[in-house]
Amino acid sequence: MGSPVPEPADPADFVRTNTAVAAPPLVPEIRLHLASEITPLWHATEASLAHDQLPPPYWAFAWAGGQALARHILDHPQLVRGRAVLDFGSGSGLVAIAAAKAGARVTAAEIDSFAAAAIGLNAALNQADVAIERADVVGREPAPWEIVLAGDMCYERPLAERLTQWLRSLAARGTLVLLGDPGRAYLPAAGLEALARYDVPTSLELEDRLSREGVVWRMLP
Repeated sequence: MGSPVPEPADPADFVRTNTAVAAPPLVPEIRLHLASEITPLWHATEASLAHDQLPPPYWAFAWAGGQALARHILDHPQLVRGRAVLDFGSGSGLVAIAAAKAGARVTAAEIDSFAAAAIGLNAALNQADVAIERADVVGREPAPWEIVLAGDMCYERPLAERLTQWLRSLAARGTLVLLGDPGRAYLPAAGLEALARYDVPTSLELEDRLSREGVVWRMLP
């Protein structure tokens, strides 16, 4: 039985109340509002969240693929510096914040209102300039971004297939598309080039092991 999660009056207040500020292990220079062992969201069950009509709080965790992608961007800022960047399915905003710190002009795309609130709070916490796009951008043409980043987005088949088709079309037009993924089920089986690999500490509450290999992939045209 999970601990009760307060009813959301305002998404930003909900994020503040149900999380604690912490740094992801692979990206210690960025702090985020995250679920942890001491916060209500960590202990909430799927049933209790559904009862309160709350979407799954993916935004409250720093997933392994996103951590790997954020680490790679911070270590190689020349990839994004001065360029227009989209972080798709931004979640906590970790990758978007890393890109902003690396000197990019960043838009974080996120349709979940709680995630959007978390991105705003996390960007402010890190003094990062991140625009937030609440619309579904998949299929948007022409895409106004020079680079598209996506961390841990291949966990569900319909979304992964729809997203992959769009990202491949962008890559074919010259957009740099980078994926951060720790071996999710619906990562494309071909058409990717591995740029970097990182050992990302995790927990058995989130994953089936204590660490995962987060791979940064470039989508080939």
